[in-house]
Amino acid sequence: MSISVDKLVKSILEGNRLSIARGMTKIENEETDYVQLLSDLYNKTGSAYRLGITGPPGSGKSTLTNHLTKKLRKEGYKVGIIAVDPTSPFTGGAILGDRVRMNDLVLDKGVFIRSMATRGSSGGLARQAGELADVLDAAGYDYVIYETVGVGQVELDIAEAADTTIVLIVPESGDIIQSLKSGLMEIADVFVLNKSDRPGADRMQKDLEYVLHLREANHKWHPQVFQTVANRGTGIDELWIEIKNHRSFLETEELLLKKRDKRLKNRIETIIRQKIEIHFWNDNRKKVLKSYLENEKENISPYLLAERMLEKLLKTL
Repeated sequence: MSISVDKLVKSILEGNRLSIARGMTKIENEETDYVQLLSDLYNKTGSAYRLGITGPPGSGKSTLTNHLTKKLRKEGYKVGIIAVDPTSPFTGGAILGDRVRMNDLVLDKGVFIRSMATRGSSGGLARQAGELADVLDAAGYDYVIYETVGVGQVELDIAEAADTTIVLIVPESGDIIQSLKSGLMEIADVFVLNKSDRPGADRMQKDLEYVLHLREANHKWHPQVFQTVANRGTGIDELWIEIKNHRSFLETEELLLKKRDKRLKNRIETIIRQKIEIHFWNDNRKKVLKSYLENEKENISPYLLAERMLEKLLKTL
């Protein structure tokens, strides 16, 4: 049975879990009234602190998220988890592997877990993950944790959506310089060397700290490296202290508001860019492109065609 947006908003603000799930589904599917839902919830957002947990596949992100969530719950915080899963090749939805590893959190009423699929795209993923986090924020959750699939542009996008970004590596991660090139070094506020009971952990930590030392001159915040064994809960207390230290740093240096303003700016730009693209590719322009491919591609460059099509669009604005 359908429910009006007004009633759905009221129920979400009351913390109703079914309504939270319905609202998230509406947003992910971009149903006709999802914008109204987000707009009505907007003024109730801003309280939740957002953590991003990312790193290579197999580094233990879900296990760390599990134990960190338990730590937050012991301190009385409500926690929302948005797990960005790979897309199932059969259903197009999330594979839900992370939920399986967080089974012991499912019955906790102070924890809400939502898996979302990458669907082969990173472009709108950070926006949608941020919108799902807005629902949890408005519903009264104190912390929202993004856990990414840990590959490609997705992790960089999600890091932008977080207030504090935690990057996991393991002793077998390989050449630390390659991690630097991949962009992981630049997005991390905290490094976690997980599975540190394995051989090579101390050497990996020294290598990582050396590379971090090379970038310190241009940064006010200096990421620390923490060794954990997440499946035993080892090192979680120290990690939690560092998360609080980073939050305090952002607030003291008046950087948290700037970070969130930048996030809002990027979201507005993304929304406008997507709206313009949808508006641009109407039936007439699709016919122009088809005609070009069939009849004119030997005579007109794609750059010239794009310029002509954009000039016509600008004249209508």
